[in-house]
Amino acid sequence: MDVHPHPRSVTPMNKNTAAWARDLARKHLETALPRRWAHTQGVARQARTLAPILGDQADLLEAAAWLHDIGYAPNLVDTGFHPLDGARHLHNSHQADFLLCSLVAHHSCAVIEARQRGLGEDLLREFPQVDTGLSRALIYCDMTTTPDGEPVPVSERLTEIRERYGPSHLVTRFTHLAEEELVGAVQDVQEKVQLST
Repeated sequence: MDVHPHPRSVTPMNKNTAAWARDLARKHLETALPRRWAHTQGVARQARTLAPILGDQADLLEAAAWLHDIGYAPNLVDTGFHPLDGARHLHNSHQADFLLCSLVAHHSCAVIEARQRGLGEDLLREFPQVDTGLSRALIYCDMTTTPDGEPVPVSERLTEIRERYGPSHLVTRFTHLAEEELVGAVQDVQEKVQLST
């Protein structure tokens, strides 16, 4: 998919982006949503484990890991769909790099859930999807981390989400629709890690 540069995303990425992202996520999540903050810390830990296979993109992945759930923060809720709300905040309030905003907006197959919510066109219009290995790496980090920040197999993560939301919830339906892509991404990243050792 061709990606057009987002006209207001002018902040350059640098080697300190992850540190900035960590501080921003802490500000919005640590007190308001401590369990979400614990999950976020775990996702960032998983991101750091992928540094050997990411090279100069490792910092960007870690930044996206810190920020992927920032849209859950009560003071940032707009649409109620956290990937879109988080990406909008990063873009509008921080003029964050387009790729970082896109990774947050589309983390863990978010466009599938966005369509279930009637927000798919908004998400894609505001944050065109970038098909990169970083997207799959972020899926790996998110889908192998429990709500309390501990490592977990992707199958157990999906089961936990379904049990938490219940069988008729939109999020549960989303996990079934996205399962093949989520599991495939996790397996791909695991294979790359194994080949690198």
